[in-house]
This record gives sequence, structure tokens and C-alpha cells, in this order.
Amino acid sequence: MKKEKQKPAYGMLSNCAFMIRRAWRDCKSVLVIAAAIVFCGVSASLLELFVIPAVLEAMEQGISPGALFRLILWFTLGMVLIRALRRYLDANTLFGRVEVRSGLCSDMHQAFCRTSYPHIEDPGYVKQQEKGNEATENNRSAGEAIWNTMTELLTNLISFGVYLLLLAQTGPWVALLCIVLAAVGYLIGEHIRAWRYRHREEESALWRKLTYSMERSKDMKLAKDIRIFGLAPWLSEIYDKYSRLCYDFCAKSQRRILWADLLDVGLALLRNGAAYGLLIAMALRGDLSPAAFVLYFTAVSGFTGWVTGIFSGLSTLHRQSLDLSALREYLEIPEPFLFEEGKPLPLQPGRQYALELRDVSYRYPGGEKDTLSHIHLTLHPGEKLAVVGKNGAGKTTLIKLLCGLLDPTEGQVLLNGEDIRPYNRRDYYRHFAAVFQSFSVLAGTVAENVAQAPAEEVDLPRVWDCLERAGVAEKIRELPQGADTHLGRDVYLDGVELSGGQMQRLMLARALYKDAPLIVLDEPTAALDPLAESEMYQKYSELTGDRTSVYISHRLASTRFCDRIVLIGDGGISEEGTHEELLALNGEYARLFRIQSKYYREGAMEDA
Repeated sequence: MKKEKQKPAYGMLSNCAFMIRRAWRDCKSVLVIAAAIVFCGVSASLLELFVIPAVLEAMEQGISPGALFRLILWFTLGMVLIRALRRYLDANTLFGRVEVRSGLCSDMHQAFCRTSYPHIEDPGYVKQQEKGNEATENNRSAGEAIWNTMTELLTNLISFGVYLLLLAQTGPWVALLCIVLAAVGYLIGEHIRAWRYRHREEESALWRKLTYSMERSKDMKLAKDIRIFGLAPWLSEIYDKYSRLCYDFCAKSQRRILWADLLDVGLALLRNGAAYGLLIAMALRGDLSPAAFVLYFTAVSGFTGWVTGIFSGLSTLHRQSLDLSALREYLEIPEPFLFEEGKPLPLQPGRQYALELRDVSYRYPGGEKDTLSHIHLTLHPGEKLAVVGKNGAGKTTLIKLLCGLLDPTEGQVLLNGEDIRPYNRRDYYRHFAAVFQSFSVLAGTVAENVAQAPAEEVDLPRVWDCLERAGVAEKIRELPQGADTHLGRDVYLDGVELSGGQMQRLMLARALYKDAPLIVLDEPTAALDPLAESEMYQKYSELTGDRTSVYISHRLASTRFCDRIVLIGDGGISEEGTHEELLALNGEYARLFRIQSKYYREGAMEDA
């Protein structure tokens, strides 16, 4: 069954009004220059239309050579001034239009950076964001190019009205003939030319694949794999394949454009030939003076140009309106969480917090069943809780619910007995220091990454204290610029790359710097060996003191020091207790622990 196309939320007039309001707010010069460009366009066309007929009429009336010279001079001077003004306007209009588009870019960026976490994992939201970005990508995008379209369309409409009034004096047939044939030619030609637009998703998919294959081929992180596994021929074959497909697509599009242009030429010959024939017949009958004949003869070609320009402008404006509608729809997507409008939740130093999952279930969008189902779990103040289980059991989902990154499909998440949903979610996040398996390291200095703040806001003595406590200060002192050394080489050529263990300790320093009452570790040490992971978790435990903490690991031995361990399985908590209690229970936890212990012992014997 064919999927019904969703109608855009906003039409052309609404989107034009939206852009005018944005320009009035962000840069009023855009509107002033646009109006001046329309004035120049209409004035230039009228001067060019009337100059020759006016000269002929003056000569028919037998005016003196001096007067004729002055007439020509005035027309010439007017056209020079109009064209000079237009050049000036064209040279200065870009700045304001870029400023307006930059404002839209900023809104898009802010919306994506500040949105609720569930949107990040929602494919529908991400797709809408990509569609919205298309309106602000570059100077040719709708967020800027629409000004050209609107000024040209308005120029065409005004000029069309003037020419229509002029040609109407010859009777209805000339104007009607020009309008009908110009409209037919444009509509047929535009349908052919729009083939590429109708297949834009296919083209976009081809270019994404071509770009991806090209980027992967020169990705420094893949350099070792490409050489060791001999991937170069495979990558070259993929690149060549999508290069050919992109070429074939462009060739199909160009062939259709060629046919549209040939059709346009044929209809133009028919249209202009018929119109000129009517004018010549009128001139031969004596109904038109030489000056009037030249005036109407010139007006015919200009009139058809305005008709075609109006249709073309409306078509372009329609496409740009779709992009702007997608942008506006994205900016207006409702947030599932409360932020500034929520209840404030100030951080109270020294206060301890309890977290509770009360009959919580969660199902991901589009999922066939719940990932977690009817979970009851209380994390007591100062308690160290371990969450363990097989990969895919739902451990990370449980942590996201505790951290407030997700809201349960059913049930409640409670902080000290209060549902977290009415609170300002950003205030809630300030209560957590979390280290996830995929943590963020920006292309900034060591100090900026520890403090998660720009350099001028970093408390450097506090950074060094946290680095010392995390056991990585000595390594940082050995770096070329100490804590001011840049991390990574994506932006800074002098950046350094830390080892996995050093990076883990840097993340510990970051967690210590935030000094939050609730600590969450979601398998940040998964890339380390079991012994290193166990030592790192012990280090976290020692340094976080009596703070409420949650530790996630699929290696059971790493979290045996915790006050309580919960084993996640089959969408719920299958076992719960201390390490010793769960071993004595001789259930799934004990079985997994024996299997893992066996592998660790065998690995130690082989290493010996």
C-alpha cells in the first residue's frame, strides 16, 4: 500500500511571512535592500522597454537634434544609475541574508543540543532534524535563497501587471496568446525538469554512500585495518561503483533537461511568431504607428519572460517553502521533559539522595516488547549498587531511567520520594556525575575536559587536585604543556592521544571535579582487561566515599565490593543481594561468576 504523503504544516505565504518577521527582528536591511532591488528591476525593464519607442516618437514629431540628444541622454543616465544601484545592492545584500540564515542555524543548533535525550534515539526526530538542516546548509539553501526568489517573483509580478496593461491596448488576443503558450510551455518543461527533485532522496542516498566510502578511505583511524586486511581494493571498488551510479543519475537528469529546453524553444518560436504576426497585421492595417509597433513588439518578448518568471518563481518558492516548513516543524517539536518551566531542584551540598524505580517498564519506540518490565528498585542514600547481567539485558536502559535520560513507559522514577517528571530536568542532571562507556572528549585542553568548561571558567588548582586523586597527575605533568595540552589531533596538530587506562583515570578526575552526590559508572572500563577494570572500580569506590553510587559491569568480579548487586535478566531483576549471598543462592549469578572466573584463571595460567 502506498504511503500517503504528509502535508507540510506551513504554506508558502506563511513561510514568506515567517522569513520577513525573522529579517525584521535580526537584520532589517534585508527587507530594505530587497525592496530596492525590486524597484531597480521594474525600473530597468520599463526604461529598456520605452527608450526606443520614445526616440522614434520624438523623431516622428520632428524635435530638434539637441532635444533628441537630451532625451537619449536622460534615458541613458537613468539606466546607468539604476544599474549602478543594482550592483551596489547585489554587493551588499549578502551580509544581511547570511545573518538571517545564521540565526536559523543557531536555532537549529540550540534545539538539537538542548533537546530531551529520548529525541536523540528517535529515528523520526533525527530525520526531521536532517530535513530542517537542509534549509540552512549554505547560501543556496532555502533559508537564504528565498530572498532571491521573493524579490525576483515580486519584480516579475509588478512588471507583468505593467506589461499586461500595455498589451491590453492592442486587444485581448496578443496578451492571451502569450500567457497561454508561456504557461503551457513552462508547466510541461517544469514537470520534466522536476524529475531530479522528485528523485532527490535517491540522489541524496547515492551521494551519502559515495561520500562515506571516500571519507572512510582516508580515515586515519582505519589506516591499520586497511593495510593489514588489504581493504584498499574493496574500498576502491565501492567508490567506483557509487561514482558510476552518481554519474548515471546526473546523465539521466541532464537528458531530461535537454528535452525540456528543446520543447521550450519550440513553444517560444510558436508563441513569438504568432504574437509578432498579429502585431505586423495591425501595423499593415495602419492601426499602429511605428513607435507603437516597436513598443508592443518589444513588450511581447518581455511579457512572456515575466509569465515564465512568475511560474518559475512560484515553483521555486514552493520547494523552498517545503524546506522552511520542515525547519519550522522541527523547531516546534514538543519536548517530553520539562526544563526551565519545571520545578527548580537546587543542589544541596552535603545532602544525601535516594533513588527509586517504582513499577517501571520501558519500551523503545517501535519495539515489540518491553526492554524492562515492572522493575521495583530502591537505591538508598550512600549505597553502592552494582547492576550486572548479560549484554542486551537492559542494564544501560535502567541507568538511563535512573539518570532521567529516559522517562518510563509505565511507572515512576522517584528522587527522595518525589516523581522527577515535574522537575527542571537540567537541575536533576546536576545531581549526577556519570561516566559512560562512550564518553565525550572534546578537542580542548586536559583542564577543559576535566572541568567541562571553557578555559576562563576552569578552577585549575581543583583540576590538579582531582588529577592527583585519580592517579593521572604524573602523566599529565609529563605532557608538553601540562594540563593545558590539547587532547586529540582532530583540531589541534599538537594534540596528544592518551592510552585507555589514562583516559579512564581522566574520566574519574572529571567525575570528582563535578562533585555530585550521585555517581553512575556505565561500563566505562569495558575496554580494559578484567584486572585493570577491577582496580579502576576499586579506585572509584575509594574516591567517591559515601556518595550514592551505581556501577554497571558485565564482569561480575569487578563489582563484588558493592553493598548490593542486582542481576538483570528477562526484562526484570532476576536476583538481588550481596556478592556472597548471590553465590550462596547458587543461581544464574553464581553460574556466570564461575564461568568468568574459570576464563580469568585459565588466562592467568597461560600468561604465566
